[in-house]
Amino acid sequence: MLYHIVKPAYWYQCQPDEAYVPETFAEEGFIHLSTREQVAGVLERYYSGIRPLIALHLDESLLTAELRYEPSTNGELFPHLYGPLNRDAIVSTEEL
Repeated sequence: MLYHIVKPAYWYQCQPDEAYVPETFAEEGFIHLSTREQVAGVLERYYSGIRPLIALHLDESLLTAELRYEPSTNGELFPHLYGPLNRDAIVSTEEL
């Protein structure tokens, strides 16, 4: 299972019948994802004091875009999705 964190205002404005792309996709060229073990650190580093948030729970085996694990913060390998997130890979959402 992989995870993507998104602000509710952005998530709820996205069309539910279209592939998801975050606000930073055009600028960065990929979607930031996390493993279960990485979520707490991502929340602390990038979303401290920001609530509510939504965690998208993703089934890695259903992703249709290219997935790469690449070095990021402190050389830790993070999953990056190089294309839109197909909605059928989102198995659940969780408000944080």
